[in-house]
Amino acid sequence: MLLLASSRTVWNPVGDSGGRSDRNMKIPSKWYFQTKLFTRRGFHASVQSRANMALSQCRSRRISVTNQHPTPSTPTDAVSGENLNDQVLAGAEPGATSIVSPPHPMVPVASAAPTLSRVGAGFIWGLILASFGVNMAYIVPLAFSLSLKLNELAPGQEELLGVITGSGAVVALVTAPLLGMLSDRTRSRFGRRRPFMLGGLVIGLVSLFVMATAPSLPILIVGWMLAMLGWGTATGALLNVQADRLPEEQRGKVAGLNGFASMIAPTVGVVIAGAVASSLFLVFLIPGIVGGLFLLAFAIFFKDADSRAFEHAPMTLGGVVSKYVFNPKTYPAFAWNWLGRFFFFAGLSFSTTFTAFFFAQRLGIPLEEIAGVIGMVALLGMVATVIGSIGGGFLSDRLKRRRVFILVSAIAFVGGALISAVAWDLTLIIVGSLLINFAIGCFSAVDQAIVLDVLPNRETEAGRFLALMGFAQQIPGVIAPVFAGLIITIGATAGEKNYALAYIVSGALVLLGAAVIFLKVKVVR
Repeated sequence: MLLLASSRTVWNPVGDSGGRSDRNMKIPSKWYFQTKLFTRRGFHASVQSRANMALSQCRSRRISVTNQHPTPSTPTDAVSGENLNDQVLAGAEPGATSIVSPPHPMVPVASAAPTLSRVGAGFIWGLILASFGVNMAYIVPLAFSLSLKLNELAPGQEELLGVITGSGAVVALVTAPLLGMLSDRTRSRFGRRRPFMLGGLVIGLVSLFVMATAPSLPILIVGWMLAMLGWGTATGALLNVQADRLPEEQRGKVAGLNGFASMIAPTVGVVIAGAVASSLFLVFLIPGIVGGLFLLAFAIFFKDADSRAFEHAPMTLGGVVSKYVFNPKTYPAFAWNWLGRFFFFAGLSFSTTFTAFFFAQRLGIPLEEIAGVIGMVALLGMVATVIGSIGGGFLSDRLKRRRVFILVSAIAFVGGALISAVAWDLTLIIVGSLLINFAIGCFSAVDQAIVLDVLPNRETEAGRFLALMGFAQQIPGVIAPVFAGLIITIGATAGEKNYALAYIVSGALVLLGAAVIFLKVKVVR
């Protein structure tokens, strides 16, 4: 017996008149057929004729259906199972060697977004300095200032820091997609992104004043919620600018520089805060004012195109709510990367939320005097951050490979977390910090490039999808600090929290996140 089309795949041994072999032509079940193969001369021709007739009818039916329904169902790669529309939307250029895997030649796909031109050095450095400023303005309170204020308002209750930071993350979680959609739809002579940079700057500076003068814990929480709203809005606008302007061949490099700036910003900010540590008010305000000036300069000189001619469908409440989620089956590469980032940032939150308290306990130094030590260790970590962020970003562009750098960063992070878990002296703490800083720098740069590579609907919904990807960082910011606050109490003795367990859990989550991206985001090399 020769069984043809016993599944949904038909083999055409001679091909059509165009010279293309339809070895994987899909046909509906009603075209299933089978023939018997005899040795008599002439029956071979009959078998071939019937096969070609079925294929011809199938093509005609397929063309007819395509004309009636111009939007085809989402195609997937036969080997990897990846959404092939995503591959085109991610920016792969026909005929070019790309970091994003090319689409399957036999499947109709959505048209690619217009090719983006390379940006100049002035734009890149303005963007990097603006990102540096925003990160210094709101990460310094997270890493240092909030701990001092909490110790003043509620001495010995450092576990409440998780409640404070979690409350701010809830605000970012709720508002980010809405602000992203509004930014995408903004029509003004100043463009779509600049108004949100300036608005975020104003709210962010107000939040720092509120936190610095907070007379009670509830007011401190409100201040941090405002900080996440303001600085989060500014950060989202800067990310949207990258999606709007950066071509594929510059994403890794810019992400590397941007990641480096984001990592060193808290270090510089803590050093500045340490210089004015005698005044808690200045500890909050000075890093924010300095960082805000960088953002203001970029907002003023950045040429955001006039968006008054943009046309969008009216927004409805139901439509807005539906945009807070996406279908992972429609965008599988985007979805798997989202999940990997979720695990990575959950692990990162476990190791960074209680940094000041961890250093004070392990080194036996009063919390009020720990700023200088944290600043010194962080300055040493800058070297590792440079290697990880710049090296990972630049190499991922040059080698046109991204996923392997995600795995390398996870292995380094696990090593640093395990060393920190057993560290009771400054030398081991520095070694652990160097490895962790390398890992964070490498992951931040390379995965940010991956996000831009797999970003769907870049022309019309960049703000929305970048905000949804931000959920992968913000949701852990809500959950992880609370759980970390509980974990450090497990097996804790009088006056000593169990930070070792927190670092072990941190390393496990980071490794899980990297494995998801490495094994599942196959549309990116």
